[in-house]
Amino acid sequence: MNSSIPAIDVRGLHKSYGDKLVLDGIDLNVAEGTIFALLGPNGAGKTTAVQILSTLITADAGEIRVAGHDLHSDPEAVRAAIGVTGQFSAVDGLLTGEENLIMMADLYHLGRGEGRRRAAELLAQFDLAEAGKKLAMTYSGGMKRRLDLAMTLVGSPRIIFLDEPTTGLDPRSRHSMWQLIRELVAGGVTVLLTTQYLDEADQLADQIAVLDHGKLVAQGTPEQLKRLAPGGHIRLRFNAPEEFALAGQVLPTAGRDDDALVLQVPNDGSVHSLRALLARIDDASLEVDELTVHTPDLDDVFFAVTGQPTTNATTDTDEKATSK
Repeated sequence: MNSSIPAIDVRGLHKSYGDKLVLDGIDLNVAEGTIFALLGPNGAGKTTAVQILSTLITADAGEIRVAGHDLHSDPEAVRAAIGVTGQFSAVDGLLTGEENLIMMADLYHLGRGEGRRRAAELLAQFDLAEAGKKLAMTYSGGMKRRLDLAMTLVGSPRIIFLDEPTTGLDPRSRHSMWQLIRELVAGGVTVLLTTQYLDEADQLADQIAVLDHGKLVAQGTPEQLKRLAPGGHIRLRFNAPEEFALAGQVLPTAGRDDDALVLQVPNDGSVHSLRALLARIDDASLEVDELTVHTPDLDDVFFAVTGQPTTNATTDTDEKATSK
């Protein structure tokens, strides 16, 4: 596919269920070979957007191109280019890991020999070779999630939709899944994921879009989004009370913690503003014991653009994604 063509291009996407407007004219542009994260509180429309883009349900309006194909006029070409891992595992617990993969290979009409070769390749890639002959019901949560993703990759899709890929996993399994996703993208795959973990989006995503009440309320890189939230500051800690007192005069806008001898100077964390602050400290010959930069994280951004705390930033409970 031509690298100048976006992997996913969405303009004016609308979807309603009866009187409930779920998606209100959203635009998305996902570059090829990148990770795009879709965030939003309950009912924001994240899973509905994924279901539409993966041809599982139809949009009411909008221009949608996936892998260079028009979704409305050529859905079969779109399906041939994508893979989908839903919120709920599609693994059959009564089959072994290898049998689950071979079953998917049969659905892709790969042929017996090619199907077994592809299954072995994916079991090795996802560190499941030793478990391949065991029933999937005996797998841990992290192993099942890896097998689920491996099943999505049997057809070698160019674009993968991951709906809550690490929900319920322990920290080690989450980090393992993150590494697998990075490796897929390094190999040229494009990933669009929804997640309830803002640190996950921060770690993985090249671009993030925040949905709220069906509208796109913010979009950009993690660093760009962090600049939308207030609260960035430089923390200066002093050992000597006299230095702290002098610093308070030099930096009158700083917040003070007199007991800890700490000043908090409002600052966006940019190199330019940090240099300016350091110049003021140097000009005043201040002896600073410790300097730390505190920039808003995605939790701050989420609250700033939606007005809701991130404890609500979970999966759309009324929008259950189907599987592969």
